[in-house]
Amino acid sequence: MKYVVYVLKSERDQKRYIGVTGNIDRRLAEHERGKVKSTKQRRPLKLIHREEFEKKEEAWAREKFLKTGKGREFLDSIE
Repeated sequence: MKYVVYVLKSERDQKRYIGVTGNIDRRLAEHERGKVKSTKQRRPLKLIHREEFEKKEEAWAREKFLKTGKGREFLDSIE
């Protein structure tokens, strides 16, 4: 199973949401349908970045990094 770190950007308030999932299609559908509390009021959302990992721990570490100052700088540089 691959684990995906993904970054969504709200088209409403321009804020980002960073998450990890084992099923990216299902998770994106949940976001789109408003089933995720933290993004429900921020729809519509756009997938702006994704990275795949073999191990869950690697994905969690990358998610944690992307939420730091250096991680935000990286995301700013790819937008």
